[in-house]
Order: sequence, then C-alpha cells, then structure tokens
Amino acid sequence: MNHYPWLDEYLKSKPGTVKDFKPEWGWFRYMLCGKQFAAVCTPDPEHALHKGRTMVILKCDPQLAELYRAQFADVVPGFYCNKQHWNSVYLDGAVPEDTLRSMCDMAYDLILHKLPKKVQQQIADGAPAGEDA
Repeated sequence: MNHYPWLDEYLKSKPGTVKDFKPEWGWFRYMLCGKQFAAVCTPDPEHALHKGRTMVILKCDPQLAELYRAQFADVVPGFYCNKQHWNSVYLDGAVPEDTLRSMCDMAYDLILHKLPKKVQQQIADGAPAGEDA
C-alpha cells in the first residue's frame, strides 16, 4: 500500500523534471537535465532484505542520509545506488509526509545547484533545459 499517493505528482511538479521508465531496471526515474534525483521501484524477490516493498530512492546529503536512517526504520541506504549519497524510503512505511517532501526537495536541489547558473536560470524561467547541461 502506498502511503504517499501525492509522491509522483510532487516529483513531476519540480521545474524541468522529466519522468521516464528504465525497463532494464524496472524503475521510474525522475530526471533533471539528464541527471537522476529520484526513482521508484520494487526490488525483485532475490533482494529478500527489502521483502518486495516499493520504495522511492532519493539523492541525499551524506551527513543527512545517516541521520534519516537513524531516525526512521523505513529509511534505508539507497537501493543499487551509492549508499553514501542515496537513501531509499519504503512507500508502505511511516516516514512523516513533511519529512518525505523535504527529502524530495533536497534530492532535486542537490542536482539543480550543480547545474550551470545559466541552466538554473532557464529552469527558473520555465524554459526547457537541455539534457547536456
């Protein structure tokens, strides 16, 4: 059961975001200028640790990543991602909505602020930003 029915629309509402599906991975990815900031997937049964639970994987500041994991049982190291820079949040879990929204905002901002200033301005102005930024 997805306790966060707003999540997909919230991620897609971020300026410049493109959602796609990576069939080889079975992931829905949320990208900004070709750089992933979030993904939603359900690990295959061979990943017994996750017990088939659907999750959102979010880019995260490394220091905060550890804090979130310590505070919430439903936040674990990023599935199939750099465990230092990514967290996974189980969508059937109990992470407060405002916390998950903040985590989504951080994931997006981490990518946005690494883009060239010109591209950031294009995104802010609502112009399409190229994937080669």
